[in-house]
Amino acid sequence: MQRERAAVICLTPVKNEEWIMERFLKAASLWADQIIVADQYSSDKTREICLHFSKVRLIRNTSEKFDESSRQRLLIEEARKIHGKKLLIALDADEFLTGNYEGTEEWEEMCTAEPGTVFRMKWPCIANDFAHYWWTEGESNLFAVMDDGTPHGGRNIHSIRLPVPEQAVVRELRQIAVMHFQYTDWERMKRKNLWYQCYERIHFPQKSVFDIYRMYHHMDVPKKMEEIPADWYETYERYGVELKTGAGKKARYWWDAEIERFVEQYGEMYFQYIDFPGHKNATLSYLRRTQFLWRYRYGRTLLRRMDKAAAHILQRRGARG
Repeated sequence: MQRERAAVICLTPVKNEEWIMERFLKAASLWADQIIVADQYSSDKTREICLHFSKVRLIRNTSEKFDESSRQRLLIEEARKIHGKKLLIALDADEFLTGNYEGTEEWEEMCTAEPGTVFRMKWPCIANDFAHYWWTEGESNLFAVMDDGTPHGGRNIHSIRLPVPEQAVVRELRQIAVMHFQYTDWERMKRKNLWYQCYERIHFPQKSVFDIYRMYHHMDVPKKMEEIPADWYETYERYGVELKTGAGKKARYWWDAEIERFVEQYGEMYFQYIDFPGHKNATLSYLRRTQFLWRYRYGRTLLRRMDKAAAHILQRRGARG
């Protein structure tokens, strides 16, 4: 008995993604039946680009706050207005399915799976030469679910993207992966990560400055690079979609104004242990000089012990005024 095929719905939250939006929508239009884009007050040409694609359903995220769970629910609720069986695939604008999805058994399984099935995929980081990649920590991430109506929880930062049913069938994909293009524009990525560090310092003041630093500097250590398989690009190239194109450098990014506002509101001293260019103190010096250990599995264990001791010293120093 042939299983019912689902409509494939791509869910993408955006804010000022002009640098990559056209590439993303051309690529996603090849495999998605509909692309739901939730725009949060973009001030560049993101919305204008979206209006040129027939498969795009453009909605507004009217929240003025950064809250991943609320924007995820907004996208999921919009998708659920579409009748019938739905495969939800949650991607950011700088993420692309590997081009080997076409014609594979894995893609067929995804499109015909039973409701409640979730799909985890690996998340290779694409280098700025577009010819090499490295693997992120962890085996895989959850990028897709055959929707069964399960409510979505999530959290406001670094949230799981889709609802996971209590009795979910979990499939780990071996062929299809999600290429992460964030690192193809290194300066943009660095500004974004600086914003994240400030955000965490403000909203999670109990979080260790050592943990914040380690989380947002893992990409700085030497990486084991591998050549990108030809079939990751082949499908896109066959349809005339060029992914291997860098964005032009910008003097300022939209995060810069927000970072400046944070500093004005909280004062420079509040962010003294955040890795701003030009910041110099013993704590940052220690963090910068030891980050190379993150490259090694045993090194991470060692760093956790060292950071715990350093945090204790910093706490005692603070207690003494």
